[in-house]
Amino acid sequence: MEIKLASWNVNGIRAVAAKPEWQEWFAQDKYDVIGLQETKAEKEQIPEAIVNKEGYESFFASSKVKKGYSGTAVFSRIKPLSVEIELPDPEFQGEGRIVHLEFEKFHFFNGYFPNGGAEVLDENGKPIKGEFKRVPYKMGFFDSFFKYAQELRKSKPIVVCGDFNIAHHEIDLARPKTNKNTTGFLQIERDFLDMFTSAGYVDTFRHIKGNEEGHYSWWSYKMQARAKNVGWRIDYFFVSDELKDCIKDASIEKDVFGSDHCPVNLTLEL
Repeated sequence: MEIKLASWNVNGIRAVAAKPEWQEWFAQDKYDVIGLQETKAEKEQIPEAIVNKEGYESFFASSKVKKGYSGTAVFSRIKPLSVEIELPDPEFQGEGRIVHLEFEKFHFFNGYFPNGGAEVLDENGKPIKGEFKRVPYKMGFFDSFFKYAQELRKSKPIVVCGDFNIAHHEIDLARPKTNKNTTGFLQIERDFLDMFTSAGYVDTFRHIKGNEEGHYSWWSYKMQARAKNVGWRIDYFFVSDELKDCIKDASIEKDVFGSDHCPVNLTLEL
């Protein structure tokens, strides 16, 4: 059985819904499961045509602590056995960052993982090099997610997609040397992905593409970064090692516009 999955940080689902690029992409029915991140909306605020995409069930997590912030959604043609919104740990609930579907063959997580936030300022109001306000929360969130995924993995494999807000290796961003002290490429953040992959989670894109350079999924809106391909690969599909031999294809849809991110996808042969 072939299953096709897609993931896209849409940077505001209400804004992207008006864009032809999004409309064309979302109208496709080639994906069995679609994960969206940074939806920035309550379900009731999202156009009905999106919520009720023909042939799909939809599931939404929205931020309760701050309106118009964060948020995730999943659209699935495969009926899940169960659905869970947010992580079990109350400390990391409220921002609508996780939608978890249990399917017959695997657990599926769609995540919009936290970014590091604004820089920490010293007593003179100047940024402290390499220190960011939300990095401790971000790393705690990752730790909570990892522990939960490992517990669920005892019963069946894990598939996780989404915006991880981390570029793992130097090959995963255009300008690594100038971003050593930028959140998203801090060593503590990269160390998590080192640990994650060492624990048996496969970066499906690298599994297929190897060390090909120039592949990114996010570009700043500034300085014509996308046109120049000065980007970061921070959107991923990981699968636990039990599914490694099921990875048929993984790619980045760099020519799909509408957001500062582009979709990434995965095909599994189960």
